[in-house]
Amino acid sequence: MKLTTEFTSLEKSAVKLTVTVAKKDVQESYNDIVSKYVKSAQIPGFRKGHVPANVLERKYGDAIKADALSELIDKSLNEVFEKETENRPLPYQQPVMDQLPEFDTTKDLTYTVTFDVFPKVSVKDFKGIEIKEPQVTLGDKELEDELKAIQERNAIVMDKKADEKAEKDNIVTIDYNEENGENRNGFVFTLGGADDVYKISDDVIGMKKDESKEVTKDSKKVKITVKAIKTRQLPALDDDLAQDVSEKFKTLDDLKTDIKRNLEVAKNRKLAEIKSQSLLEQLVEKNPFDIPASMLAAELDGRWRMMAQQFQTSPEQLEKMITASGQTKEAMLEQWTGDSEKMLKSRIIVDSLLKEKNISVTPEEIEEQYKKIAEEGGMDIEEVKKHYSDPRSKEWLIDDTKEQKLYEELYKEVKVSKGDKVSFADLFAAK
Repeated sequence: MKLTTEFTSLEKSAVKLTVTVAKKDVQESYNDIVSKYVKSAQIPGFRKGHVPANVLERKYGDAIKADALSELIDKSLNEVFEKETENRPLPYQQPVMDQLPEFDTTKDLTYTVTFDVFPKVSVKDFKGIEIKEPQVTLGDKELEDELKAIQERNAIVMDKKADEKAEKDNIVTIDYNEENGENRNGFVFTLGGADDVYKISDDVIGMKKDESKEVTKDSKKVKITVKAIKTRQLPALDDDLAQDVSEKFKTLDDLKTDIKRNLEVAKNRKLAEIKSQSLLEQLVEKNPFDIPASMLAAELDGRWRMMAQQFQTSPEQLEKMITASGQTKEAMLEQWTGDSEKMLKSRIIVDSLLKEKNISVTPEEIEEQYKKIAEEGGMDIEEVKKHYSDPRSKEWLIDDTKEQKLYEELYKEVKVSKGDKVSFADLFAAK
């Protein structure tokens, strides 16, 4: 097929494509469609497959031209995009034609479509970028906090004796009855805990099982009846606890060693995340570009569908739920737009730099990644390789390794300095 093409760049990474098909191909396409009609048409007075072409054209002329035009456009677009490497439509958007062209077998056919393409970004400005890496020291406190959490998870919950009073950190079950208000029986919470939604811990502390009292909350009288009081009995920090946590631990020291390694791995991963986020945020700011409308729409739709999955419902039902709560889907998508745009721009910059710098990984480098993952997770290297034996998992590991190589190269082009000292807990509390 003889085609002439012209690409015109538009705003927000959109492209207008003008295609001209030679009249010879227009005529051939029309003749092919007429032949198909001849073979299948059934008209009274003619045997199937023997209807004269001129009869068909008189009776179905507009339909034949419409079919010929549609097929010609589809074939020519496919041919254009098979050869085109730069200006290809994004996978989730079909080219849009604002106006159908006139179909005339005696003339060239010219039509125009618009579509979004992957943004062309050339990241050049690295000046003034500074990344401050938080300074975090792991010590006894972090180890003690982890051990305390393990004790809590392995605690035995026991009923207190009938004459024993409720104390802070006890787990209580109460009946909560407001005068002319809310009634909630069997409410369970921890005294002094975040799950005390009624803020009545101080009122319950000192009460016994089956005891009732009236208190005033927000100018309302509330009757509280204690139905059960339980206490957590923490296990001793010893070898038995370590063995209960995992059969791979023989002693408490084994458990402590594993905790220290996990804390160090978590710290390093968080620091790497903070550094890369800071770098990308500054690169996005210094190298502005627009996100294609269809790309943003696809991202927002993906987030909406993921939210529906989290609520174990359909996207349609989620919209009804949101509407019933007094919000709208449109308002929520608008709230997400800013973060989604930043995320997409970061992703595009990374992809562009990977191509520009021709970042690749060797089998030996992937082997080193296996060893690193095994050491960080306290696993056997063959176990790690088995986990990444699936093609999709292996591809993810390769892509992740490429990105880490890219960041290491980029850090050489910017200033990386020591940031403020922060605790391990605050490191993860920071957004």
